[in-house]
Amino acid sequence: MRFPLSAMLVAVSITAAATEPADPHLWLEDVGGEKQLDWVRSRNAESVASLADCTGFKTLEARILSILDSKERIPMVSKIGGHYYNFWRDARNPKGLWRRTTIEEYRRPEPAWETVLDLDALAAAERENWVWHGATVLEPEDRLCLVSLSRGGADADVVREFDLEAKRFVTGGFSLPEAKSRVAWRGRESLFVATDFGPGSLTTSGYPRTVREWTRGTPLAAARLVYEGKPDDMSVGAYRDLTPGFERDFVSRQVTFWTNELFLRRDGSLVKIEKPDDANAMVHREWLLVELRTDWATGGKTYKAGSLLAADFGKFLAGDRTLHVLFEPSERTSLAGFAPTRNHVLVTTLDNVRSRLFAATFRDGAWRSEPLPGVPAIGTASATPVDDLESDDFFLVTSDPLSPSTLALGSVGGGDVEPLKRTPTFFESRRLVVGQHEATSTDGTRVPYFQIGPEDLPLDGSTPTLLYGYGGFEIPLVPGYNAIAGAVWLERGRVYAIANIRGGGEFGPRWHQAALKDKRPRAYEDFIAVAEDLVRRKVTSPEHLGVMGGSNGGLLVGNMYARRPDLFGAVVCQVPLLDMRRFNKLLAGASWMGEYGDPDKPEEWAFIRGFSPYHTIDRTMKHPPILITTSTRDDRVHPGHARKMTALLREEGKEVLYYENIEGGHGGAADNRQRAFMDALGWTFLDRHL
Repeated sequence: MRFPLSAMLVAVSITAAATEPADPHLWLEDVGGEKQLDWVRSRNAESVASLADCTGFKTLEARILSILDSKERIPMVSKIGGHYYNFWRDARNPKGLWRRTTIEEYRRPEPAWETVLDLDALAAAERENWVWHGATVLEPEDRLCLVSLSRGGADADVVREFDLEAKRFVTGGFSLPEAKSRVAWRGRESLFVATDFGPGSLTTSGYPRTVREWTRGTPLAAARLVYEGKPDDMSVGAYRDLTPGFERDFVSRQVTFWTNELFLRRDGSLVKIEKPDDANAMVHREWLLVELRTDWATGGKTYKAGSLLAADFGKFLAGDRTLHVLFEPSERTSLAGFAPTRNHVLVTTLDNVRSRLFAATFRDGAWRSEPLPGVPAIGTASATPVDDLESDDFFLVTSDPLSPSTLALGSVGGGDVEPLKRTPTFFESRRLVVGQHEATSTDGTRVPYFQIGPEDLPLDGSTPTLLYGYGGFEIPLVPGYNAIAGAVWLERGRVYAIANIRGGGEFGPRWHQAALKDKRPRAYEDFIAVAEDLVRRKVTSPEHLGVMGGSNGGLLVGNMYARRPDLFGAVVCQVPLLDMRRFNKLLAGASWMGEYGDPDKPEEWAFIRGFSPYHTIDRTMKHPPILITTSTRDDRVHPGHARKMTALLREEGKEVLYYENIEGGHGGAADNRQRAFMDALGWTFLDRHL
């Protein structure tokens, strides 16, 4: 007897589900339940007794906090109108001050600042643990803005209208309740709002699926529908380009994490911008800028994945497919980012994981490039437009593992940049060196990594070494000045290594796509290859080699714990994904199925299970000690991942410590003091076991 395919799939699904035993730790997914929080408090007490009450912890914590609170840090600024704004936290202002100054004053060693909003005072007055999430300014007026505030550091925030001239919230102004909102000015009297409008208004990922136009003085519920996505989309949004002479509305639909659609809203209808669904696009003045993730054949030509293209927007809408190549990748170069000034495009690239910057300029019918000065040979560099409406000025931030960050001011075509600020030296680096090495992965792929450590390193395997990695979402790891790692680890003669594994963006989309979904094990094989290379070169040995990672990096080190427990002496796993059977049902997890796959499809769960640490722990193997940390207020990666893994390992008799910060969101900490404590736990744990 023959059955329809749909019935066969249902049968397979039932069979697959039946083979998975019931999850005995499912109850720990109730984030705020009293029984669950009692469990958390007990685990926290164990970790505090083991790590925070030990000799030296307070000294270590104080040193970390002194770095985070240092008044000598660079106060990074953004220009609004005639002022330069900075958000600043220190010991006196743990929640922070939003403040401003002039460029003339900013050039001074100790600028005079004018407080715009005191978040500590606001939090005290309103009895809320407000965490700053930024402000969106109405341009080009530059007086009104939308301030976003989070309770305890969660992704969800409240939004309130603020008057920069009066330095106060606008009475009766725009105000949005707590949600994962996307809000943009359409003009002084209206906003584009994508938020939680009640049942049916969110996607399965927990983000808005409707965007509406909200007029001042009317109820939010009366906001007029502009666009509605599908329930299984990731999110939708809209914004208005307020550039004088180029005013126009755009609507965006994020279908999956890696696919999207962009529409021009014209005459009451939406005109879709024709581009590959996995390409990112933006419009700046007369130009359409497109970043490719796969090859694009159009207009009789094929453009390589990883390229940055430009087209005359008006002509493109009319059907002209003349595209200018601003950047094309090679085997070891990639696009790291781009940002337009008024007349140029600042382009950041990576050349063998080393930052290189140039400005692209359209002149005499063609785009030309010129390098930006002041970029280090090894390290990080980023250029940010000062005011893309009015000027070609840019801020340049540079650093390398042994040199503190420097902030400079430049102008495209203006010659050398002007140094403005420099971070102080937070650790002794005179006897440290930086090297770039390569390991060979299982399939023969060359995987680069950076090693920072003593120049007189004894190659006898005795040096405590920390290997850090991420390997996901096309995010590159470029070595910069890590003051905390330098002060508490490198200064003591240890080694810090950074692995540039597949899944990241070090070599563009192809490097990322090489570890997508069923190819995810490539990232783990790469990381293991780097670890083995450190051992092979006798930099360290397994008993002295530790790993650390957070979020997707937490999944990475969770897999190291499960796959190669013999290779590591300690594991620090932060705000991690670990239960890949249920990740898509927890908070924002559904939005990451484009990265990992869909565990509800039997054919995809078959490969996902192989990199789900919660399901692959072998109780018969000897595992290294592990510290797992998370945050109750993390509304991106559910704390249930960390809780359930800890419960499982405790049952199996493994050496595991757990600490859950009650606040902090996905960053793990809501302020500098909390971050110093959390960091000190991790470094103390590593010091003890390595």
